[in-house]
Amino acid sequence: MTTTLDWYGCSTFRLATAGMSIFLDGYIDRVPGAPGSGLVADDIDDCDWLIIGHSHFDHLWGAERIAINTGARVVGSYETVRVLEAAGVPVEQMICVAGGERVDLGSGVTVEVFPSQHSCVWAHDHPIESDEVCLGDLGATWQEQQARMADLTAWMRSLTRSTKDHLKASDQGARGDGGALVFLFHTPDGSLLYQDTSGHWSGIFEGLRPDVAILAAAGRGNIDGEPVQGTLAEFMARQAELLQPKRLILGHHDDWLPGFSTPTNVEPIREALQAAAPNVDLLELGYVDGTTVLPL
Repeated sequence: MTTTLDWYGCSTFRLATAGMSIFLDGYIDRVPGAPGSGLVADDIDDCDWLIIGHSHFDHLWGAERIAINTGARVVGSYETVRVLEAAGVPVEQMICVAGGERVDLGSGVTVEVFPSQHSCVWAHDHPIESDEVCLGDLGATWQEQQARMADLTAWMRSLTRSTKDHLKASDQGARGDGGALVFLFHTPDGSLLYQDTSGHWSGIFEGLRPDVAILAAAGRGNIDGEPVQGTLAEFMARQAELLQPKRLILGHHDDWLPGFSTPTNVEPIREALQAAAPNVDLLELGYVDGTTVLPL
């Protein structure tokens, strides 16, 4: 028996383990011409579970169609469940979590849920390179963060027509991120951690020891509620030090929304990992390539 991963771009993966198909996030549709799998959410006809990291469109949009078309059960935050219920997913098909739960997925697979942090989107006004040093922005109040997010939203109105059409279509009325979550899967082949945005509580991460970790590699990292002081590459290396996985897989690092995003340069991350966590094997996935990730 083996456990495989298919990457659909951004932070969406399909985890195939113990005879089950488990989607991690549900965002598959793309702006015309954007890199990706070439598929849309309506193409997915085999899914047992949907595990959603947070409620932003680039993670949640598409999950409503997958859940309705396949009957898959959903695990996500209370905001995720509210949005999906409004989109027509039966509430009895979903499990609300906030961190601290352990959900039995069947076939010997369980998933532990932990509270997490969203990347500090408000703390930058341009795509951040993985070796770009970011300093300051500490101690910002909620009101200050919201004001800067409003500036970012206004800037996005200058994007191309196709991108704006995509954003309009994907607007599900989410009230923020809904509280980011991370998930630790226990399978017959080993354990796998899934994070879909660049943030964490260090006290939680340092107690986990997954065999494989999927970590978001984009934006300004968030450590215990404050923006990282340094580079994204250093942030990734610090997470690897805390978790000590045998294998590390990146997510959210492609050019998923051209004009807003840029592809992450992986080389500085690889170099930072080599210096701080040399025993971690960085595994780069292609789109929907069925990579075997477990057992080790």
